[in-house]
Formats: sequence, structure tokens, C-alpha cells
Amino acid sequence: MNLFQWLKPTRRAKAPDLTHEQTQRRLKLASPAVLSEQPLREQRWVVLDLETSGLNMNRDQVLSIGAVVIEDSAIDLGQLFERTLLRADHKLTPSVLIHGLGPSAIAAGSEPVEALLDFMAFVGDSPLLAFHAPFDQHMISRALKESLGYKLQHPFLDIAEMAPLLCPHACLRQAGLDDWTGFFGLQAQERHHASADALVTAELALILFSHARRQDMDSPARLEQSLAKWRRRQQSHSF
Repeated sequence: MNLFQWLKPTRRAKAPDLTHEQTQRRLKLASPAVLSEQPLREQRWVVLDLETSGLNMNRDQVLSIGAVVIEDSAIDLGQLFERTLLRADHKLTPSVLIHGLGPSAIAAGSEPVEALLDFMAFVGDSPLLAFHAPFDQHMISRALKESLGYKLQHPFLDIAEMAPLLCPHACLRQAGLDDWTGFFGLQAQERHHASADALVTAELALILFSHARRQDMDSPARLEQSLAKWRRRQQSHSF
């Protein structure tokens, strides 16, 4: 980089164009709660799954959001969230063969600002769970930043890390959602459909929570601490 490039001012991202009502809704969104020492069964969790236009975390878009709530050690089927997002610039990609969201489904989707405001109101102050959470966390964070100017700070726990931590006897390394649901005898109603994947991920989470309680990880904070230690061990073994 030459001197003139270094002196060139960086281009700031364009601020989202929100209506007054949308801005007020964004301001009223709940701040995330800190992971607590209360028992796992007393924590409300939001289990998230996304369908996207591809796997490039800096270029591809969120096309569909599915989420379900775990509360009182059960999946609350009265608290379900599902939205397909309208993407005017969406182009047909090979990913449609996986998630089935073709041009007609996208064209009939919800306006992204409204859909994302609805989603964050649904989440409230709850922590989030996802399988391969770093991808979902990055994609939904980027969507919220671009559409709402909102910075997501809610804790995310990764079921893909939680499973081998709590069930090392399964001997499943770098396993996908299908591997773990198969190991526990679970079945998704429809794979690569956001709400169906969120539901089966929630079923897997409940099984893992029961293992966590038996292993003295019976709080969100303790479970997160154990995951952090497990992650560091995995990283040290990779060198």
C-alpha cells in the first residue's frame, strides 16, 4: 500500500434508511442478559437456524430464519419463529438445490427490516443456540448491522461443540447435525428447512442439557466456561 492509499479516507457503511417507527422499535429491543449461574432448566433459550444464499460469510445473504424456544426444560411449540426474507437482488445459485428457496419464495418474503425487528423482539434478552454457531452468528449479525444498524451482542453457544464435550464416548469428531441426530435417534421433519432444523437442534440441545446436569455443568455460565476450556484443548491439540 502506497502513502496515497494509506491517506485515503475509508468508506463508511451507509446507514440503514429506517422509518421513525422502525427506529423506535430498534431502540426498544431488549439488551442481552449475561449468562447466569441459575440452573439450565430455568433459562429461556432461542435455538436458531438460517438458510443462506451460500457459505461466503462476507458476501452471501440470509434468506430464511427459523427459531424455536426452549423453556422449562421443554420445547415451547407456542413460541416458533419463521421468516423468509425478500431479497430484491437475489440471484439463483446452486444453494437452491439444498434449501429449496427459489425466486418465487424469495419474492414473496418479508421485508428484511421488519423481519429482523420481529426476530430480535422474539429473541428478547435470551442467549442463542445453533449448530455450527459461528456461521449463524456471523450471518445474522451482519444482516442486523446492514439492515438495522444494530450490533448483536447476545451470547451464542455452539451445539456442535457442546455435543463432543458432553458425549466423548460417541467418538464423533467434526460431525454434522445429521451425525449427532442419528446418534441419538432423532429425525428432522425436513432437512435444510430453517424451522425444521431449528426444531431438531432444540431436541438435540435438550438431550445435551441432561448430560450437562449429570456432569456438574448445570448453569449457562458453567456450561459456557466448560466449552471455552474444551475449545482451548482442541486448539492446543491441533498444533
